[in-house]
Amino acid sequence: MSEPVAISTGIAQRYATAVFELAKEGKALKALESDIDNLDAALDASADFRALIASPLYSRDAQGDAIAAISKKMKLSPTMTNTLNLMASKRRLFVLPQLVNTLREAIADDKGEVTAEVTAAKALTKTQQDKLAKTLKASVGKDVKIKMAVDENLIGGLIVKVGSKMIDTSIRSKLASLQNSMKEVG
Repeated sequence: MSEPVAISTGIAQRYATAVFELAKEGKALKALESDIDNLDAALDASADFRALIASPLYSRDAQGDAIAAISKKMKLSPTMTNTLNLMASKRRLFVLPQLVNTLREAIADDKGEVTAEVTAAKALTKTQQDKLAKTLKASVGKDVKIKMAVDENLIGGLIVKVGSKMIDTSIRSKLASLQNSMKEVG
């Protein structure tokens, strides 16, 4: 792990631990989970938001004002709003994506859940996702929350990542495997 990534992860871990403990004490984990979902969606959808948190060109005051306005518009909980304001004043907003991921993991762990990253050639229906979650729960032993992604290059099949385990049943990987075995023969 490179040094800047390790530093960012360490900073995010400390903030996440504090926010999680405050939310748990205040019995506000549900609100925190909603805040995380909103922030994650904003990070995915807005290049301007990503630029705001990452660019050193914005002053502390500009970042603080923008974060205050964003927090108010998104109706974030007081705990998350105060944390983001503190991060802006300390010039630590660049760790927000890691903070979101770390908080999501902490909440899932607290609830006894695990997140499965599923990539499919086409979007799965709700019934298919529920069936997959049930199958994964039987093998993992925890409730499974599915994070869906679509990659048409897979041709067919799924790639499922749960923790450090990965199952790749995609047609693309099977064709690649077949191609490699044919190269070995000839």
